[in-house]
Amino acid sequence: MNRPSAAKPLIGRVALVTGGGRGLGRAHSRELARLGASVVVADTGVALDGTAPDATVATSTVDEICADGGRAVADHADVRTFAGAQAAVTSAVECFGRLDIVVNNAGTLHGAPLEALTEADLRAELDIHAVATVAVLQAAFPVMRAQRYGRVLNTISEASLHRHMADSIAYSTAKAAVWGATMAAAAAGEPDGITVNALSPGAYTRMSKRFIDVQGIPAGLDLSPERVAEVAAGLCTEAAGGINGRVLHTAGGHIREFRLGRLDDTDLVEWLRRYVDRHVAGAPND
Repeated sequence: MNRPSAAKPLIGRVALVTGGGRGLGRAHSRELARLGASVVVADTGVALDGTAPDATVATSTVDEICADGGRAVADHADVRTFAGAQAAVTSAVECFGRLDIVVNNAGTLHGAPLEALTEADLRAELDIHAVATVAVLQAAFPVMRAQRYGRVLNTISEASLHRHMADSIAYSTAKAAVWGATMAAAAAGEPDGITVNALSPGAYTRMSKRFIDVQGIPAGLDLSPERVAEVAAGLCTEAAGGINGRVLHTAGGHIREFRLGRLDDTDLVEWLRRYVDRHVAGAPND
């Protein structure tokens, strides 16, 4: 492996980016390549609802990377299945000899309120967000364990953390599952030098367009996918070895961390204590 430099810290590394052909995935693929990584752009090129695959989506991003002097190949495996995830990982190893970085970015959006949600919509969102993430992790971990090195970045969403997307319950449910997968995989990979973190991106893409158009973009805020990719790439470097099991949000150059914790002094805790004291602890014995 060639020696990395300050300008090219990912020289000699190999990255797999799912959904890597457009939007955030394209930005991730191009930024990792700019920093020296060889990149497998894994993308079936489907529409936002998961239909109409288009092989040119991945190949066009590969062409851009190669035109800039980078190294990249396209892969069209369907990572919603364990077999497809294994095929994408195998593509990286066969083309470049190793796999150091995985960015689980592939996604679709089936937006529907609870009453209108179909079972097919829910399963489709779980497949591309939760199942695909776990499937790629399972396929990539043996390679990374053998190298005793790996960087994994999973994509989550604030939709799973806040109450502002009532009409996208399937998407929110699937993205919440990715948080759990991140925590479990972070613990599993740590002994072998594998870090697993999650990133909630704020960017103007085909998936977020209808929501951002309603809210509007504050003046001067750059919501380009490239700003997210700059942050994401940092978590994929060797220098990020001490960062594991963390969940970040970034938008327009701003970076914040999500933390989940148990608290014993909230208004809900106090209410429940009073309820138990009145209705349970003080109740007469049967």
